[in-house]
Amino acid sequence: RRKLRTDVAAAFPNLSTEQLTELIPNKEELNVIKIYCHKGEATTVYTTSRNPILFEIEKALYPTVYTLWVYPDLLPAFSTWPPVLQKLAGGADLMLPGVVVPSSGLPQVERGTLCAVTLLGNRAPVAVAVATMSTAEMLAAGMKGKGFAVLHTYMDHLWEYGDKSYPPTLAPLVTDSAEKESAEDEEDVEGKEAVSSFSTDPLQHVDVGDLSLKEQDSCAILMGKEELNENRAAETAEDTNTEVQQEAEDSRTPQEQMDALFNQCFFHALKCKVKKSDLPLLTSTFLRSHMFSCCPAGQQLDIKKSSYKKFSKFLQCMQQQKILQVKELNKGVESIVEVDWKHPDIKAFAVPEGFSSASAAQDNKSEDREHVYHAPEIIPLYGVSTKMIPLFQESGHRKGSILSSSEVRNIIINYVKTNELVDETNKNFVKVNAILCDCLLDKSEQDEISNLKWDDLLSRCLERLQPLHQVTFFGQEPVVRKGNIEPIDITIAQRSSNKKVTIIKNLELYGLDPQCVANILQQKVQASATITPVPGTKDRVQVQIQGNQIHHLAKMLLEEYQLPRKYIQGLEKAPKLGRKK
Repeated sequence: RRKLRTDVAAAFPNLSTEQLTELIPNKEELNVIKIYCHKGEATTVYTTSRNPILFEIEKALYPTVYTLWVYPDLLPAFSTWPPVLQKLAGGADLMLPGVVVPSSGLPQVERGTLCAVTLLGNRAPVAVAVATMSTAEMLAAGMKGKGFAVLHTYMDHLWEYGDKSYPPTLAPLVTDSAEKESAEDEEDVEGKEAVSSFSTDPLQHVDVGDLSLKEQDSCAILMGKEELNENRAAETAEDTNTEVQQEAEDSRTPQEQMDALFNQCFFHALKCKVKKSDLPLLTSTFLRSHMFSCCPAGQQLDIKKSSYKKFSKFLQCMQQQKILQVKELNKGVESIVEVDWKHPDIKAFAVPEGFSSASAAQDNKSEDREHVYHAPEIIPLYGVSTKMIPLFQESGHRKGSILSSSEVRNIIINYVKTNELVDETNKNFVKVNAILCDCLLDKSEQDEISNLKWDDLLSRCLERLQPLHQVTFFGQEPVVRKGNIEPIDITIAQRSSNKKVTIIKNLELYGLDPQCVANILQQKVQASATITPVPGTKDRVQVQIQGNQIHHLAKMLLEEYQLPRKYIQGLEKAPKLGRKK
């Protein structure tokens, strides 16, 4: 704790002693969490009071947005338009056309300076970024090109580690008042309602920020085609005039039309398809079984063609509007746990024409679609452990680097060839040098083994790397998790009166809704099926069905759902079928 306080004081010298003690208290619990980014970078996160306050990448400390909300002047701040926030949270860097140049001028920074990104009208930072050029270079470039490499934003996964609070409302400094007034004047000229201050949710003012964006021709280059919630403004006027609606749709970009289609199917599904008894509902099941069935004929939902890019980001936006609540009941698997059916947006939604008249046919189709399941793509990966660093550092990898088995194989082969370790008398063997000895051999073997077969060499290497796996669900971004994926576990248990029951666990890890599986099994085998909590765990459930139903389960999981057999455990416990007489 003392060393961390010293490092923070060195990284942020403008923090006073009192502020340092407040940021890193002496008596409160301080947790250190190690996580891996999508690129495989190992990141250390420091948390107090359940909120991440700092994160460390390659021995460099960075504050989180939670810390910057307490100390908003800790870093030099650059402002941007509210619609840009959604793009930054999706992984984009901040381009210079999206930076608002105040009348007092930009803060003076050098290339590589750590900076904060704020939204126009609110001094509370929403992102932490590193300047890719100095202030003088930005102005010399005509405010074009990439200005900041974004490391962390409000609404990203690091923010989700905390209490998920909204940015506070911090009034702009006096130097920013002229810029703020000019922005408000521009909005008045457009005939729109001027907004003098931000609410706790910056996403609620995306449309207002967009109006300012349209008037700034130099900034419209970046965001002109990426207004985030214009479709929501259009939806309020759609019911009044169908012809005007069609003309508006024709003038919208494909991305805006996809946003509108997602909003339409989302509200349609909540209003007509989802019941309270369905909750908690897997987000993947909600998209596949409910939203897809609400998609108009001739159109197809594709989240990557929308401005959200990820379905989780879309649901997060809906959660910000308090329409529903999403929780991670199982690690890496999100579920909808609550829906506010009294929300004005749900109550005001009108089912599009054509659905009511063709409701019977649509319901029949939706029943078929509900059973359409796409098995996730599961790829085993490996992380470089501390002991294996000497073997992989020659190829440019460090601790925490994530590799596939083929990449590990190629690295080992190149290492052996580069260091001329192939046995000259028998090329099936590899000579063990000092690094291979330390990395791959146990202490008892180091004096006995001088050569290894190629297969033995590779298998030993894979065994000593950290096991990881990547899961890609249909229509979603890949997710990398630690360890090997747990198989679907099927067991037979004995109950009273010598009755047997079949128990199925870990369905959620493969994107299968346990309630949906229980309903299908119950119909197929005509036996009682229930959902019960998994003993000794929190928020995990299992399917329990009367009798030994492994034959039916095997047919459903292997043939209908196309799951690989290696991810199903317990199929050998199926009852032996007697010969028919």
